[in-house]
Amino acid sequence: MTPTTATVPAASTPQTSPAPPGLDDRFTRALVGAAVGDALGGPVEGWTPEQIAERHGGRVTGIVGPWHGEDWRTARPIAPYHKGDGHVTDDTLMTHALVRVYDRVRDHLDAYAVADHLVPDLLEPRWIPELEAEALPLQRIFLAEKWIVARLHYGHVDPREAGAGNIVNCGAAMYMAPVGLVNAGHPEAAYAEALEVAAPHQSSYGREAAGVFAAAVAAACRPDATPDAVVDAALALAKDGTRSAIEAVCEAASRHDDTESALAPLRAAVEPFDTVGPDYRSPALGARRPSRLHAIEELPVALGMLLAGGGDYRRTVLGSVNYGRDCDSIATMSGAIAGALGSQIPADWAATVAEASRLDLTAPARTLAGVAREVFARDLERRRSHEEAFTALAGER
Repeated sequence: MTPTTATVPAASTPQTSPAPPGLDDRFTRALVGAAVGDALGGPVEGWTPEQIAERHGGRVTGIVGPWHGEDWRTARPIAPYHKGDGHVTDDTLMTHALVRVYDRVRDHLDAYAVADHLVPDLLEPRWIPELEAEALPLQRIFLAEKWIVARLHYGHVDPREAGAGNIVNCGAAMYMAPVGLVNAGHPEAAYAEALEVAAPHQSSYGREAAGVFAAAVAAACRPDATPDAVVDAALALAKDGTRSAIEAVCEAASRHDDTESALAPLRAAVEPFDTVGPDYRSPALGARRPSRLHAIEELPVALGMLLAGGGDYRRTVLGSVNYGRDCDSIATMSGAIAGALGSQIPADWAATVAEASRLDLTAPARTLAGVAREVFARDLERRRSHEEAFTALAGER
């Protein structure tokens, strides 16, 4: 009788969780995520969720074409911009311009860096996707951004004060993701730097939103960050109406685990703080004026969608897009934060946007990651120098 041989079970392979993304991956996902969100939201900007669903036969689930189809060159109020088909808007143009400023300065930025570097950048011809032509970025950016050039290039106003008098909107906040990334993991520093960078552009709750958005991106870069932790970091720094609006919207969002059911509740929660009013294209007489009681709509809603979407990029950004109104900026912000948290951006979306917009979406992230490392090294040197000086002054040596 031939003895049988027992089969020895193979050793099971330990199941390990994927390592959390590092600095380079988070920078790439944040900046690519912002650009893709911008391109997704552009063609439906200004419309309501109901109008968007009617136009597209349901919710937007990916990249769509212009609202008016082939008539985009002449149809009002869209003309002359080709919004849709994967084209980024001024949100991304301004974000990439700020990355180029960091690349030149290679340190923390202040209001004078905006005057010395950002303004000249806006006067240098570049490919503008929505115009399908090479032009000055100044010819594409909105009136609130043109203000920077008028005040600093032509008016020679003190950069630290130039934002006073501008319409108060999300113009400064929409491109502050690079400030959050350079200060990755340090929301307090991101907040302070963004307030300084936004000074030539905005005042009041527009400037405040720029600081809080940068802080949210910085907080999202922490290895253990969650959507709730990002909101907590934002609330710890936000002031006045901005804080109240974020609190109200995120409280409403916390009762939803999907962005579809959150659409109307988030709008209802932010409405008391929003000065634009129910008709986005016909702002109320008190719209966009300085106030300690009000807030821009875009940042609180972006944070609310982050919660309702569970930090997942696709869910968060599509919720932001289908919200309508200023949804390209909402999706830019929520996309940047979800990306900084480490959520993956759909590769087909990123490829389409890069090709349609004729932009390398990853190069700015590589540039900014290099700058951030240099800035961090300088910060360590400055901190050590301060420690030595203070220790000597305090007589503790």
